[in-house]
Amino acid sequence: MAQSSSLLHLPASKPFICPPKRHPFPPFKASVNFALYNKTKFNVQNGSFAATKGASSLVVEEEEEEEQEEEFEAVNIAEDVTQLIGGTPMIYLNKVTEGCVANIAAKLESMEPCRSVKDRIGLGMVLEAEDSGAISPGKTILVEPTSGNTGLGIAFVAATKGSKLIVTMPASINLERRILLRAFGAEIVLTDPEKGLKGAVDKAEEIVLNNPNAFMLQQFDNMANTKIHFETTGPEIWEDTLGNVDILVAGIGTGGTVTGTGCYLKMMNKEIKVVGVEPAERSIISGENPGYVPSILDVKLLDEVIEVFGLAFKMMILQDNIAFESLHSTNNLIHWVTNDEAVDMARRLALEEGLLVGISSRAAAAASISLVKRPENAGKLIVVIFPSFGQRYIPTVLFHSIHEEVQQMQAR
Repeated sequence: MAQSSSLLHLPASKPFICPPKRHPFPPFKASVNFALYNKTKFNVQNGSFAATKGASSLVVEEEEEEEQEEEFEAVNIAEDVTQLIGGTPMIYLNKVTEGCVANIAAKLESMEPCRSVKDRIGLGMVLEAEDSGAISPGKTILVEPTSGNTGLGIAFVAATKGSKLIVTMPASINLERRILLRAFGAEIVLTDPEKGLKGAVDKAEEIVLNNPNAFMLQQFDNMANTKIHFETTGPEIWEDTLGNVDILVAGIGTGGTVTGTGCYLKMMNKEIKVVGVEPAERSIISGENPGYVPSILDVKLLDEVIEVFGLAFKMMILQDNIAFESLHSTNNLIHWVTNDEAVDMARRLALEEGLLVGISSRAAAAASISLVKRPENAGKLIVVIFPSFGQRYIPTVLFHSIHEEVQQMQAR
C-alpha cells in the first residue's frame, strides 16, 4: 500500500460548507491556493507549502483558523440542499473482483443530492462567480451549454438561489433530461443536433452577447471546476482510505474531476498513479473536437489513459499534450477496453453488487477491473469514482435489452 509522506501532509478538509447548525464544534480548516500539478512542484519550506516553477516560487501557506463559538446543542439539519453536497460514501467492490490481485473501492457520487458528481462543480462554479463579483444571486442570468449532468448540477443550485438559468443543448438530448431541467425551472434552448455540443456553445455565447445581465459559467474552462475537486473530492478520498490509496481511476470528461482530485492525491503522495478513462468516440484527449484539450485538464497528471472502444479500434497516443490518432501505437501508457465489456460490467454491478450506475461509471468500473488483474498491482487499493446514478440512463443502450423485455410483458 502506498504510504503518506510525512512532509507533504494536509489535514483532509470537511465538505466545503459546514454550517454551525450542523456542526456545533467547527472542524479544523486548512486553506490552500490551488495550482495545476504540471505547472508546479510542491515541497515544504519552513512549515508551509511552496509551489515552484523555474526560478519563481509561490508560497502556499497553511492557514489555521480557530473559531471561538459558544458550545451549544445543535440539530443535524442542513440549512439548504447545497449543504448536502460532498462527503459521499465509499464502498468495496466484492463479487466483480473475485480472483483479482488488488482491491477496488468505489466513491459513489451517485449519492449527491442531484445524483451526480456535477453537483460539486455546479455549486463550486456558482460560489466562485459570486465571490468574484461576476454574478449576483437572483439577478444575474446564468447560461451554460451542456449535454450531460452539469446542467442539472447548476439548475438545482440556481433554484436555491432564485437565479434564472438558461441551458443550451443539442436537440438530440433525451426527453428525460429535459424534463428534469424544466422541473428545476431552467429554460432550455435546443440547438442543431448535427453541430453537437459546439452548436450549443455557440448559442450560449450568442445569448450572453445579447444580454448584458447574463453570465456563462463555462465548465470546460472554469478553474472552479477543478478547484472544487482539489478542495473536497481529493481530501475525502485521502481521509476515507487513511492515505492508503495507490491508484485513482476517474473519467476525463471536462478534466475537472481527474485533475483536481488527482492533483490533491499526488500532492499528498507522489507515488499515487492517476488513470483517466474516456470513450474513444468522443475522446477528450479530444473534447468536443478531435485534438481539443479543455484548458482545465492537466494531461501531464495522467499516468495512464484507458479508452472504451465500440466496434472500431483506434489508439490515442499522447505527445506534447496533443492527441494523435494511431492504429499501431506502441505507447504503453494507453490501454483500452471494449464497449461490450463496459456494458457487461454495468449489469454485473447492478446484479452482483446492488449498484445501479451510469454510462461513465460502467467505463470506469471496466477500466478498474483491468487494473486489478495486473500482477504489478497485487495488494494495491484502486479508488474509482462512479460519477452518476444509473436511473438517469434508462433510455440508453445500457438498459436497451431490459427495455425490450419489460415492453413485452403482459398481465397474467
